Amino acid sequence: MTLTSHAIVLLAKLFSGFTVRWVDCQPDTCQRIYFANHTSHLDAVVLWSSLPRELRSVTRPVAAKDYWTGGWLKPHLAKSFNALLVDRKEIKVHKSPIDIMLQQMGDVYSLIMFPEGGRSANEDEMGKFKSGLFYMAKKRPDLELVPVYIDNVNRILPRGEVLPVPLLSCITIGPPIFLEAGEPKNDFLARARSAVLRLKEK
Repeated sequence: MTLTSHAIVLLAKLFSGFTVRWVDCQPDTCQRIYFANHTSHLDAVVLWSSLPRELRSVTRPVAAKDYWTGGWLKPHLAKSFNALLVDRKEIKVHKSPIDIMLQQMGDVYSLIMFPEGGRSANEDEMGKFKSGLFYMAKKRPDLELVPVYIDNVNRILPRGEVLPVPLLSCITIGPPIFLEAGEPKNDFLARARSAVLRLKEK
């Protein structure tokens, strides 16, 4: 890891004061997709920083290319935490974001995903999950799908603000789920969403 990567972890801890709870799940370097609720641009950074060091080295946050390539600082930060940047505006038929993510994962990396797509305006009203997680699970049924609930990060960097405000946040990581044989897309996405919401009460 680079010096910038270490600095990102330290700053994320400083500003978010995060605590991490593993509920019926243990840190493991096996290939996983950590999927979480999304209320802040800091979600990916804080969740990645909260993982043990050996996991951070093989885990890539999926992030919006249009946001993380703006200016001079954000591209450098994205490179430092090995973000997998996805273009949300120019989606090509023969090069879908799902195929790009699977290709970038190879047989080494895990991913951090936010199935809602964009950020929720209200963390108490988590949006419906888009289909990406379903298709990832369908194409790679061997992947552990690990739900994560991120609490309070949206208040550290509210919408429209540039500078973060130090606050305490909590990250709860739950037991893996898998796509069941023949499970319809909408049923799976509802089950995955419920798996994240249940962690809010833990």
